[in-house]
Order: sequence, then C-alpha cells, then structure tokens
Amino acid sequence: MDLLTHIGTGLFLSRAGLKRLTPRATPIVILAAIAPDIDIVTAWRGSLNYLHYHRHLTHSLAAMPVMALLPVLVVRAAGRQPLRWMGAFLAALIAVASHLALDLTNIYGVRLLLPFSGAWLRLDLTGVIDLWIWAALLLAIAGPFLGRLVGAEITSGAARERHYGRGFAIFALVFLLLYNCGRGLLHARAVAVLESRVYQEAAPVRVAALPDAASPLRWRGLVELPDSYVVAGVNLGSDFDPTRAQVFHKPEADPALDAAGRTAAFREFLAFSQFPLWRIRPVPEPENGRLVEILDLRFGTPLAPGFVVSALLNGKLEPLETTFRFGPVRPR
Repeated sequence: MDLLTHIGTGLFLSRAGLKRLTPRATPIVILAAIAPDIDIVTAWRGSLNYLHYHRHLTHSLAAMPVMALLPVLVVRAAGRQPLRWMGAFLAALIAVASHLALDLTNIYGVRLLLPFSGAWLRLDLTGVIDLWIWAALLLAIAGPFLGRLVGAEITSGAARERHYGRGFAIFALVFLLLYNCGRGLLHARAVAVLESRVYQEAAPVRVAALPDAASPLRWRGLVELPDSYVVAGVNLGSDFDPTRAQVFHKPEADPALDAAGRTAAFREFLAFSQFPLWRIRPVPEPENGRLVEILDLRFGTPLAPGFVVSALLNGKLEPLETTFRFGPVRPR
C-alpha cells in the first residue's frame, strides 16, 4: 500500500490500544508501520535495482523481528524517557505485521517467504492506492477533532486525552478488515466470471481480476490464452461481455526473444512480472537491429504501458542496451 495508508494504520493501532504497552508508543508504532519500506534506499542504484530489492527481505516474515526492533531503538535513542522494552517490541511487531498484511492485499505483491522462497504472493484485492481506504482514514483522523469540540464541556481534559481518537481508530481498523474481506468475496466472483467464458474459441490458461480504485464492483480482467492475452472490464453489477475485450497476441518464436531473455534486465523483470507480454519490432539503427520489450499487463497495456523492460539488439542479436522503466519506453 501507499505510505499514507501505512502511517494512518500505525496511528490508529496506537490509538486503539497499543499506546498502553509502553511510553512513546505512537512514534514507535508509526515508524514500525512504515519500516519495511526502508528498501527505498536501493533506488539510488537505479530502477532495476529497486525492482529487485523493493518488497524484498524487509517485507519477509523472517525479518519481522528486525524491522520491529529498529523503530524501538531509534525512538529510545532519540528521547530520554525509558521504554517498556517488551511492550514496545510487541507494539512494533504488530505494526510491522500490519504493513505486510496490507501489501499482501494489493496487486504488486510481496515476497513473504524470503530467504527461503522468492515467490511473489498477492491477493489482488486492492490497488497500491485505494480511494475508499483513504476516505475511511481521513474520517478517522478528522472525527476526533469534531468529537473534541462537541465533548469539551462534558468530559474532563485528562479523560479526553487518554481516550482521544480511540473510537474512530477502532472504526478505521475494523473498516480495513471488513473492506478487504468484502473485496475478497467480490474478487472471487470476478475470477469466477472470467474463468467461465471462452475467448477466441479457447479456454483460459489462467485469469486474474485486478481492482478498480473507485468501485469495488469493477475489476480489470486479465485472461491468458495459449497464443494471446485478453484484457476485459468486469462489472459485477451488469452482464459480462467477453467480445468487447482487448486482445494482445503473443509474438511467434524468434531468436531475438531468446537473446533478449538471457540479459540480466530481462531475467530480473521476468522474476517479477506475473503477466508478461513480449513485443518485438525492427529499428532503423543499428542496421538489421531489433527492439525487444516486455510489459507487465497488470500495470498497463501496449496502448498505455506501465512497467516495461527493453533490449536493443544488433543484426547479430547481440544486446547493445537494456532499459527498465516504471513507465513507457520512449520511441526510438
């Protein structure tokens, strides 16, 4: 999920009860809720390096204790007030777990089983940014301010501070749980709809239903066929018409594809991509050159590409340049 969602979740975990475990629990929990994203530092070596290390060990179950301990040490070193170490570590561990759970729900995925397995796990319930979750978090942040104004003359100051925002925090956390459960049921329906159809007179090899940021009833269907991919919108509130889908054909076997696939950039991208669509086309330079590309259909289509890796090959099928971008490759 995005940084704001993780920060808000950490804040509400603290307000809901974790702040009772230790002094200065709120900064500990908030830092722990974003601690796995410390892997952002790997971006300084380029986008491909970041693709490899993003949601890597810092997002694994094995590293959870380390990710939980770091915020505790930072807060203890930054302040003079002693902590209750076991309480602080437990609160941080819960916050780190919330980060991994939220990342598991979205389409990017997470490698929870490192270092034992590099498999990408994902539930495809939410996008990296979800507008409904943002709305619930915003309400839970704004609500206590209004509650404080209304209850200022009724509740003592000490009591208000002790329970400030707790009810709205519990609301936000319960919403997150129920919302993702509801998304899970709708996702299963969308997948069933996609699997029950025939496309181009062929049965699906596999399908995926990707969430819409605005409507839980709308899903972006990806269907892999033996020789093509189908991208179709699924609206659970109406009938599904597979004939209105976009079809993107896989290229025929070509030595240029094999040559590009052996490069480090392509191997790295293929380890990440779940629905890779290969493309190949000639280029004016070098002579008899080819441009080979792969895009991940989870994040775009050839008409509006997202994650793209490319290799420029010369006439002897030797790679001259490889490029990876979180966005379209510029035309040559």
